[in-house]
Amino acid sequence: MSFEAWSIFALFWIVFVTTPGPNAVNCINNGMTLGLRRSLPGVLAILTQASLFLMLSALGVTALIAASPTGFFVAKLVGAGFLIWMGIRGWMNARKPVVLANRPASSVFLRAFAIATINPKSVAGYLAAFSQFVQPDVPVMEQMVVIVPTALTLTAISYTGFTLLGAGLGRAALGAVFNVWVRRVLAGCFIIYGLLLGASATPERTS
Repeated sequence: MSFEAWSIFALFWIVFVTTPGPNAVNCINNGMTLGLRRSLPGVLAILTQASLFLMLSALGVTALIAASPTGFFVAKLVGAGFLIWMGIRGWMNARKPVVLANRPASSVFLRAFAIATINPKSVAGYLAAFSQFVQPDVPVMEQMVVIVPTALTLTAISYTGFTLLGAGLGRAALGAVFNVWVRRVLAGCFIIYGLLLGASATPERTS
């Protein structure tokens, strides 16, 4: 991959991972309720999902999933229900006093991994990356040596930043009325993302 191609890919990925979505909302929420250190397994989960999707994209599996209307429809409904449930639960718990929770790292990791995996932005982003930036005349694995470290580094920086933002909000708003509205906004984002996911168009199989 040329330096010019790498620069364009890096710019695309910066926009991709810094645009707020379910992953960002979950990182902010974790930072607010768990603190930075206990939220880091959530960032690790996003990196794990990113590594998996990068490999799957290189093998063309995500393109196959996106081309299957039935599989996409089922995954879409399951993902939408999960996000809406999280949003409703967060809204109902918004008035409860905020304390730094002590959830197991495995729980933080699995929840973040589930959110990252069902996020439709993930499939779209990885497909876009491979359709636009991978050069067909160069072996894919040679390009992955450049793409994977770049993508994972930028992803780690972005979502650690969102987690730091949440931790800062949590410290500033601990026990304050403002905190209720921040938590409700985050909960509302989950509900909106879920509704948008459920209403998104199912791709049609091409002949």
